[in-house]
Amino acid sequence: MQLTPPYGYGEIVPLRKEHRVMLPQGEIARFARHLNALSISAAEFGAAARDYPIVFASLDKGSSFAPVVVLGLEREANLFVDAAGGWDGGAYLPAFVRRYPFCIAKLYVDGEARSERVVCVVKACIDEGGTALFDAQGGPTPRWQATERLLAEYEADLDRTAQMCAALARLQLLEPFTLQAAEVKLGGMYRVSEPKLRALEAASHKLLVGKGWMGLVYAHVHSLQNFSRLEERRRRGSRG
Repeated sequence: MQLTPPYGYGEIVPLRKEHRVMLPQGEIARFARHLNALSISAAEFGAAARDYPIVFASLDKGSSFAPVVVLGLEREANLFVDAAGGWDGGAYLPAFVRRYPFCIAKLYVDGEARSERVVCVVKACIDEGGTALFDAQGGPTPRWQATERLLAEYEADLDRTAQMCAALARLQLLEPFTLQAAEVKLGGMYRVSEPKLRALEAASHKLLVGKGWMGLVYAHVHSLQNFSRLEERRRRGSRG
């Protein structure tokens, strides 16, 4: 059995009722301090677009895509995490960070993906001095119930997000682009082509509107203006 952890999480193992887990406190984002981008779901576009550029990334040379927020303009530089591991309190905190150290992982057996998914925890966070997530009778604590809801909602929305990305790719709306600033060159990103968006056939336009995706597309387009705010934050040397 193989479990693939989310990027930046480290080794994960299936969560068991007897596990006690060291939960993040003020240092909630310590694990993300070296991530200059991380995944978001479609439901987060509205909130995330106020603070971050939202772009699309592909790990298979343009066959499939996923949205990410850009957090820094240099490798391993997250401009929203301070030295103590705290996230900038004025910026939206993505679900990718809020769910840590938990996730729902795909299960692979002999290299084959299975349909079932497994609730997992970062192995390094399991500790006898940690927080119990289940009571003596095996029932979930309120803390775990809230986390479990977050995991389920986030995972379901990632599936809906994948459908949106597949539609954008099928309609050939995504184009690669590179950010070129004075001291920074950032590539490997895709954005929605506004000329192609304006030229959409009526049926395709109706599809995006009917699915509720058109508003998300425009949130993405407008969020690209946040690259200038990232550059300003980088110049200030601010980390929160």
